[in-house]
Amino acid sequence: MEQKLARELIQVKNLKKYFPVKEGILQRVKDYVKAVDDVSFVVREGETLGMVGESGCGKTTVGRTMLRLIEPTAGSVIIDDKDVLKLSGQEMKTMRRNMQIIFQDPYASLDPRMPIGDSVMEGLQIHNVGTSKERYEIMLDTLKKVGLEDYHAKRYPHEFSGGQRQRIGIARALALRPKFIVCDEPVSALDVSIQSQVLNILKDLQQEFGLTYLFIAHNLSVVEHISNRVAVMYLGKMVELADRDELFAKPLHPYTRALMSAIPIPDPSLKRERLILKGDVPSPLNPPTGCRFHPRCPIAKSICSQEQPEFREVYPDHWVACWEAK
Repeated sequence: MEQKLARELIQVKNLKKYFPVKEGILQRVKDYVKAVDDVSFVVREGETLGMVGESGCGKTTVGRTMLRLIEPTAGSVIIDDKDVLKLSGQEMKTMRRNMQIIFQDPYASLDPRMPIGDSVMEGLQIHNVGTSKERYEIMLDTLKKVGLEDYHAKRYPHEFSGGQRQRIGIARALALRPKFIVCDEPVSALDVSIQSQVLNILKDLQQEFGLTYLFIAHNLSVVEHISNRVAVMYLGKMVELADRDELFAKPLHPYTRALMSAIPIPDPSLKRERLILKGDVPSPLNPPTGCRFHPRCPIAKSICSQEQPEFREVYPDHWVACWEAK
């Protein structure tokens, strides 16, 4: 109940991101890849909103567009009553203190020539936080919060394991004490044992600092472990959004049901009925008419290929875009 009463920290309205496809010597725009097409949702203060879907469905593009690492084609992202997409350069710099990102590949996001202590302090220096001594103390304190020691600050990225590098990535995002962090598949490249450690660090930090997460992932078991609510995306569209427990107990969209059926059960005596989807994911360059899932949907009707279903609230706080959902 507390989650439902929490303040809406972020409101994403009709967000679109189309990437131009160019051809010829003059590089004329031939068409557009509709990576994110008219997506709307809210993120409540202090919650973790999980976002799942197949590769190429637009999850990462949503996260990066919200932070303006990628400029959107249309829509609005309102954080603390300010539309991030309309802020000027200096206003945007100030806003960036409140929103950070943890990248999927921690090694690629770290400067190999810079000691990790300097990498963690870089954001503090850019935003003129405190004196050099205070920045150093914040850096050491932040490293300890993610399970690293003082002596690690002088080491370089190549001297760390994958799990340790991801801890460094978390420390960099945490150093400025933001309100909102986009976690872009932060554990997908890690061993299972290390995944649990990193997830527990994220949960502990959320409780300590009141952080709000957008947690992007493929692994539904991970999403179930860490999320309060879960959003399901397919081919640039959001098809379902609900409380975690309700979504896993009662998925309404056929695509969500197919995803749930693929979750392995850790008991060899139990078997789950698999829903195998036919065909491949269509190209976002030329998406199907009507509901984008209808070519692969086992319950598709004629209206599904003709009209796009509205993203509507079927039950309290349970949203779905499907003509057959009841």
